[in-house]
Amino acid sequence: MTTLQISLFGTLKCFYDDRLLELDARKAQELLCYLLLHPTQQHEREKLATLLWLDKSAPHSKKYLRQALWQLQTALDIGPTCPPLLLVDHQHIGIHPAADYWLDVAVFEQAFFAVEKQSGQQLEEKQVEMLQSVLPLYTADLLDGWYTDWSIYARERYQTMYLSLLDKLTEYLEVHHQYAAAIAYAESMLQYDRARERTHRQLMRLHYLTGHRTAALHQYDACVAALDEELSVPPAQSTVALYEEICADQFSLPGRKSDSTPTKGKDPTNLPRTTLHELQQIRSTLSALQNQVTQLIYHLEQR
Repeated sequence: MTTLQISLFGTLKCFYDDRLLELDARKAQELLCYLLLHPTQQHEREKLATLLWLDKSAPHSKKYLRQALWQLQTALDIGPTCPPLLLVDHQHIGIHPAADYWLDVAVFEQAFFAVEKQSGQQLEEKQVEMLQSVLPLYTADLLDGWYTDWSIYARERYQTMYLSLLDKLTEYLEVHHQYAAAIAYAESMLQYDRARERTHRQLMRLHYLTGHRTAALHQYDACVAALDEELSVPPAQSTVALYEEICADQFSLPGRKSDSTPTKGKDPTNLPRTTLHELQQIRSTLSALQNQVTQLIYHLEQR
């Protein structure tokens, strides 16, 4: 049974047999967190020293690394019965491949990759239960309050994963008519990105489907305000179209029967509004993904 438990969401916390391990030195904390976020690599000491002490000379940064490593090893000295967490030699420092520990971000990441290539509609019930059990691990952003380049990049990466999982669950719950739970997850997404237009549209639909037409219209107003304040852009045509459908009480879920059925060979512009709405949603999703990729490339280039 794993008795060493480490959490990186929010603030760093290390427990051994339910006892909090004291690790007060900030640089020792940074060293541990960086190693845990890259557990399969053995890192050169020189590169670690440069990463953690950018403003120091090489001799000084190497000295400070030795001090931080000693502080870290002292804090993690929890007896001979526990395999060492760190693998250390004269040139490299890393996580020991045989180390026995539990790490919240590792569990979270494993869940993300298990469903990464599936849409919310494709999730199976067991996968939904797994995600619902894992999401509470994300108590706050990764290493909240740290502003080193590497921690900011990692924080944004895990936040993107978190929003993706929330989005998948929201989509699954909407399709399965569990609207109240879907609303809760969608509102959680807006706490992290209030200008997330796709989520505003989800909430507009969900409020309308629960019989709260006024709430759906208010959600549109909130979307318009957020887009203007955060990005200085108007809502997408798909958002406006959804708003107009709700205003006219003409919104229906994609897949429901429509009065007009497309006929083979007809002009594609005559497709029913439900099909048009789906395509507009796909376009918006692709645009959001493109923005995320652009941001990730930017941060990688700055490293």
